[in-house]
Amino acid sequence: MSRHRKTSMIPIALTLSLLLPAPIVASAQSTTLIPRQAIFGNPERAGAQVSPDGKFVSFLAPHEGVMNVWVVERGKPLTAAKPMTSEKVRPIRVYSWMANGEDIVYAQDKGGDENFLMYAVNVKTSKERTLTDFQGVRVQKYGSSLKRPDELVVGINDRDKRFHDPYLLNVKTGALKKLFENTSQYSGFMVDDALDVRFATKSTPDGGWEMFQLEGGRATAFDRVGFEDSQTTSPVGLTRDGKTLYWRESRGRNTPAFMAINLDTGAKRTIGEDPRADFGGSIVDPATGRVLAYTVNYLKNEWRAVDDTVKGDIDFLDGQLKGEWGVQSQTRNGRIWVIGHDPVTAPARTLVFDRDAKSLTELYVARPALIGAPLPTICPLEIRARDGMTLVSYLALPAGSDKDGDCRPDTPLPLVLNVHGGPWARDGFGYNAQSTWFTNRGYASLQVNFRSSTGFGKSFINAGDREWGRKMHDDLIDGIDWAVTNKVALPDKIAIYGGSYGGYAALWGATNTPDRFACAVAVVAPSNLETLLATAPPYWESFREQLYRRVGDPRTEVGKALLKERSPLTHVDRISRPLLIGQGANDPRVKQAEADQIVTAMQKKNIPVTYVLFPDEGHGFARPANRTSFYAVTEAFLSRCLGGRFEPPGKDFDGASITVPTGMEHVPGLKEALARK
Repeated sequence: MSRHRKTSMIPIALTLSLLLPAPIVASAQSTTLIPRQAIFGNPERAGAQVSPDGKFVSFLAPHEGVMNVWVVERGKPLTAAKPMTSEKVRPIRVYSWMANGEDIVYAQDKGGDENFLMYAVNVKTSKERTLTDFQGVRVQKYGSSLKRPDELVVGINDRDKRFHDPYLLNVKTGALKKLFENTSQYSGFMVDDALDVRFATKSTPDGGWEMFQLEGGRATAFDRVGFEDSQTTSPVGLTRDGKTLYWRESRGRNTPAFMAINLDTGAKRTIGEDPRADFGGSIVDPATGRVLAYTVNYLKNEWRAVDDTVKGDIDFLDGQLKGEWGVQSQTRNGRIWVIGHDPVTAPARTLVFDRDAKSLTELYVARPALIGAPLPTICPLEIRARDGMTLVSYLALPAGSDKDGDCRPDTPLPLVLNVHGGPWARDGFGYNAQSTWFTNRGYASLQVNFRSSTGFGKSFINAGDREWGRKMHDDLIDGIDWAVTNKVALPDKIAIYGGSYGGYAALWGATNTPDRFACAVAVVAPSNLETLLATAPPYWESFREQLYRRVGDPRTEVGKALLKERSPLTHVDRISRPLLIGQGANDPRVKQAEADQIVTAMQKKNIPVTYVLFPDEGHGFARPANRTSFYAVTEAFLSRCLGGRFEPPGKDFDGASITVPTGMEHVPGLKEALARK
């Protein structure tokens, strides 16, 4: 038995206090301590785009402390930019230009409730306007057009919260025209450049989906995809002339092929494929909609040209930009690209690429405070799972800890296992804010793409079905076993950290493998899989059968038993290590009740827990003040259980809505920081 396990002779509260050692001198002690604000506060600028006509450059930047959209004439210094929007509370995170080159549209919710509404601002008049004025309604964008530059097709779920009706929206006038009522319960729509709805998809009872071609008010079956291929086969987009449908196809193979379908003849042409990984992003000709290049992302992103007209551009950018890069915006004629560049060991920057002149001009560095900072080394890895599967993983090491550059620290370190959410998502190569934070405080950081992660073919995704808390968690344990065996990690100083599914993994680690982790941090974490599925947002209805088949089916006795057995709440009495829980009160995906249930159960058993709750947040913490206050708490918590260093709270609680319903006494300095707030 581990010396850290509780015994019947020692009260649990005392046991946990013994588990919290005084901070040790971490390997990063001699490096500069990077302020949390520099890592997690507002970037100086982000999200740059060029207007379709090339006259303007837009970007996100703080205005009165909140991220808003700014615009400047292209070629002028960014200091001449003016704010176009005036959000006062929640940052704008996603926006886009209309094809008319005059209007910018963006989406915002309230307090993280994910009921996104659409707004617009005219760059010539600076006039802001609400385009969809609803309460408790979620609006989503389906398509825009060059032919109809003032209009969009959007989906609105005001009639039925489960499904969206398609509407034509005029951004200039605000006029909304319902195209038809979605009584067929379609889950999504694809529109062409004339803004005609051409295709619709809907889920099928077997957990797959069906696609229909819409024309003249009639729906004709186009294709049907079974459950096995449901996450790796899908439509990608239409060319501007509406004659070619781009498609990803995994039927008859593992990783999907990138295909083009001639809609007149039905002929299919394979553009590219890779047996190691799925294809990822692409570069599309904005005038024609033709795919010019795509990426394959295995250990790293690799750009592959489809059209010779961009091969020279890709070769040039690959030669000039070390690390990862992508095209995040381009002019209508495709001659000017806005490039996002991640140097990995330096802060991300944005550049303007003139394809004709073959010139790159830096627009800005997103976080200039990180220039010259001791950022970590990032090592892509292939870790072998116990059953032979390959787990693509990423190890971040503190600056200066790996002097010979072999992706192993000179001496073993405390380690944070950082588990991604989803679980149908993936970690990738590149700069990661949390990895920077962990390594700068003296810890190695390991990210494991466990089975169910996307990007590595359908077999890898499907291998995670009904394996929450089983093989998916075994993969994480195999990851830390690799780290211990290779002298990366100290076996008794490993923390598990994550949000959403990653939060579930942290709770499962705390309840089912408590001897492997010194402590756990669970953010917006499901604790009870039965209530998680029962309270899924209504607009997830089309995904419900998938959830039941991949997590557990509450409609059957066997399924209900599985969900109960795989719920951390069921095993709460096994928690013997410090636990920190973070939650947004308005989270529509993982309701506050998920945190409340496990906290209440721990309190009833006199098991200490620290619970941090934000009344104005949802599935994650969008407001910088909330984000940095939670990271301040987490940093002190980790310091006490792993022994790394931490930055005092300072002003990180200023303006935050943070509340701590219970357990503030378990985190050094938390009570005092809250009192000063």
